[in-house]
Amino acid sequence: MELSRRTFHALAGTATLGLALTGSGSPTSAHPARPVRTGPPPPVPHADGMRHEVAFDRHSLVVDGRRLVLWSGEMHPFRLPSPSLWRDVLEKMRAHGYNAVSVCVAWNYHSPAPGRYDFTGVRDLDLFLRTAAETGMYVIVRPGPYIGADVDAGGFPGWLTATEGTARTSDPTYLRYVDEWLTAVNTIVAGRLFTRGTGTVLLYQIENGYDAHAGESAGRAYMAYLYEKVRADGVDVPLFHNDTARAGHWAPGSFDTRGEKGRWLYGFGGDPEPDRVPPDWRHVAAGGAAAGARTPGFLPESGGGRPDPWGGAEPGGEGYAEARRTRDAAYERRVYLTHLANGITLHNVYMTYGGTSWGWLPAPAVYTSYDYGAAFDEARNATPKLASMHQIGQLLRHVPDLARLEQAKEVRATDGRIKVYHLVNPDTGAHVYVLRNDTGEAVSSTLPQAGIDVPVTVPARDAKLIATGLRLGRRTLVYSSVQPMLSLTAGRQDIAVFAGRRGDLAQVVLECADEPTPMRLDAEPAWAYNLGKLNVSAPLGAGGLSRVRVEGDGVDTPMLLLFADDATALRLWPYETPSGRLLVYGPALLRSAELRGSTVHLTGDTIGETGLEVWGPPGLTHVTWNGRAVPTRISASGSLLALRPLPGVTRPALPALDGWRRRTENPESEPDFDDSAWTVADRKTTFSTTPVPGGQPVLFADDYGFHYGDVWYRGTWTGDGDVTSVSLAYSTGTQGLLMAWLDGEPLGTHRMPVPGKARARRGTWTAKAAFTLPEELRERLRERGRGRHVLSVLVRRTQHDLDGAARDTHKAARGLTAVTFEGAGPEVTWRIQGATAPDPVRGPMNNGGLYGEREGWHLPEHDDRDWKDVELPRSDRRQGVTWYRTGFRLDVDPGVDASVGLVLDDDPGRAYRAQIFLNGWNLGQYVNDVGPQHTFVLPNGILRTRGANTLALAVLSDGTTPSGPGDVRLTLLGAAAGGVPVKPV
Repeated sequence: MELSRRTFHALAGTATLGLALTGSGSPTSAHPARPVRTGPPPPVPHADGMRHEVAFDRHSLVVDGRRLVLWSGEMHPFRLPSPSLWRDVLEKMRAHGYNAVSVCVAWNYHSPAPGRYDFTGVRDLDLFLRTAAETGMYVIVRPGPYIGADVDAGGFPGWLTATEGTARTSDPTYLRYVDEWLTAVNTIVAGRLFTRGTGTVLLYQIENGYDAHAGESAGRAYMAYLYEKVRADGVDVPLFHNDTARAGHWAPGSFDTRGEKGRWLYGFGGDPEPDRVPPDWRHVAAGGAAAGARTPGFLPESGGGRPDPWGGAEPGGEGYAEARRTRDAAYERRVYLTHLANGITLHNVYMTYGGTSWGWLPAPAVYTSYDYGAAFDEARNATPKLASMHQIGQLLRHVPDLARLEQAKEVRATDGRIKVYHLVNPDTGAHVYVLRNDTGEAVSSTLPQAGIDVPVTVPARDAKLIATGLRLGRRTLVYSSVQPMLSLTAGRQDIAVFAGRRGDLAQVVLECADEPTPMRLDAEPAWAYNLGKLNVSAPLGAGGLSRVRVEGDGVDTPMLLLFADDATALRLWPYETPSGRLLVYGPALLRSAELRGSTVHLTGDTIGETGLEVWGPPGLTHVTWNGRAVPTRISASGSLLALRPLPGVTRPALPALDGWRRRTENPESEPDFDDSAWTVADRKTTFSTTPVPGGQPVLFADDYGFHYGDVWYRGTWTGDGDVTSVSLAYSTGTQGLLMAWLDGEPLGTHRMPVPGKARARRGTWTAKAAFTLPEELRERLRERGRGRHVLSVLVRRTQHDLDGAARDTHKAARGLTAVTFEGAGPEVTWRIQGATAPDPVRGPMNNGGLYGEREGWHLPEHDDRDWKDVELPRSDRRQGVTWYRTGFRLDVDPGVDASVGLVLDDDPGRAYRAQIFLNGWNLGQYVNDVGPQHTFVLPNGILRTRGANTLALAVLSDGTTPSGPGDVRLTLLGAAAGGVPVKPV
């Protein structure tokens, strides 16, 4: 029931709020050509064929004269090799409040050789940019040339490791290759610029984390060269760089180039660990002055999770569930609201969808999964941490007051454990308070200096944004005890949504000059009116969405107040259409909405059975959901309410994996193997940063054109059969290994030691494998005397080092580096073999140099009828490679988006690893005795969800333990009724 006014005030403690606060001011560095307008943010972007202005001042971006707070999420198309699914992720991001997507473009992914660039198929950058425009997302393009991003060599192509030029400098040889790369990328990007109306590319990044040569003339020359190149290629949107920390590197004025002023943003990185307090960026100085003080606060890589190293590495290796646990919704809320309070109006959440570092794409320190603990997991599922991202994104999108905030006078909470940031919008008079709790327990406090005398509860290590004087449609918010989420007008009423944690008591006070006639549409809310203020309270989470309708207060437009806890808020979907705004409640996802006549056509996803409710423009009478009519009635809140629930998803059944066939390989280890077609390794000089040992030939794999995956060596000599031991120096990256055979006899396997944290940071992954020949093998060698001897070596590497310090560390050798013998000094002729010609569809990173890969054993069309039947689990004990293949069929309903994974489990004491090939695509590397990854996502498009599939495992074992595979099975990682149409890759 409704509370009496006296009772309500005794509980809520309302008070008159004064708004005469200091701290306002005007922009001091206004770059926009036209006046900056207050009011709604820019409309949803798309390729409209019109010219647009993209500018900025010290507060925010200004697009066509309107302020824009950028709430962007990072995803990498190269980590989702199914172009159909790009739309799925982009639609999910937009629905959850993101208005932009940031994309790294990896040079190595597009260039198999100098002068060769592939932007087709899974590498179709133009298709991605078109899809982003179609889904209404701005795009931040980040093509490097160095991107970092935990990919092989930081994105540098493998062939660059064997070139003369010094990377990330003004070296002419390097710049010649950079020109080729940027020309190829910029030809596409320039055709999709928002300024031209041909796309939605809004910002463009040059280089990444380039601080090694900051302040040096060489560094300035390099950055100026890149700037001029990008501008010469027709890219006219604002450019920026991502400083690794707020050190002032490459702030405006750092390098001289024509026309830089007003077109160069300063971006920087830095997020706290979960046990650290978020920093106050406004108070951090660089060189005696605030870095980038005349540009808006910009975080191009704000942590939406973290990368995870191989198991046993330092630190980490616990898996991405731990990353998501420690960087949960509360962590994200505390960090991002602190950023907003510190003037950050350009956020890019790295990563928002992490995806898969498939094939030989990952940098040495990370494994196949790049889930990152992100808001959307590797299987494209929404995770609980989206609650904070969704609420903040919708708030920034729908409440333009937050685009310009000035620091205002200090306000203290009555409980000193709450840190209060006080900000004001000088144009609208709205005040914003960010309350942050850095303690380990929930704290409730009031803010009497702000006129807020009701308790505001902030959970442990969490934050909350509350506002006063905020315009919500045609009414003004006096204050609230929970966070506003969005404000919009749908049809003939204003709608305001407030969200918080389950169990919170939401208290909202509105200015109402005349006594209103509130209508409680659910049992939970209570209200009271006194002294020109309407006080509404509602417990969050008691029964889903709570509604109160306000009218009769002298305003001709009714207002609908909606109250939601986190889970309920994740089922609220605002959507802009040319005919007006919609608000949809109920389904797991709203993908699109189109108004045709009196019918709104909705598409989206459901997981469980759910209701459907739609608020929209006047005249709306009918609803369809995924093409089917939905019977509705008009509710008391003015919505169209479905008469029956939308159905949930029927989870598809997955087949057991059986019918396995097996075949052993590594004939390269046999003494009579024909290696005459292999490349002779006899070079004397190299461009590698690894020195060549005296008296040895260059054995580095990259020098002979083998840049990815496994590489084989065969050294032959005649005579000197009295070898007692052999020492093999090699370099692989972490989790690499080496196997050796002499005249077909196994010498053993050596695994690259896992370095400590400091050595891992420097990329120190070198080792020496020393094998003493057993007496029986030495005897056989002596018997052969001056006959022909063969040393066969297989090196598995885990790719090239990153080059974060700009020291050419990506050129560190991979493969064998030196070979020495004891007991004899044979003159050895070396031959080397790695991956053959790059796969024209899957690209150069799909395959390495295993015999089965070179012979196409991983491809679905390979005839394996002569392979031996085998059942799993399998127990082999041999040094080398064994292949396993099977086929399976799926029959997933076309209206179901099923995300399927492959699980490999076995006794962790068994030392083996497996490369996973699905329909010829190398989708990852499993290391049984290291981990932590046991589940591998099989992306739809590569996976035929309605048809036949071929699975191949290339198992590499060291012979010291029984080897698998053990338990190999399919698992359903997620399912929804809806999804997007998926074309086979």
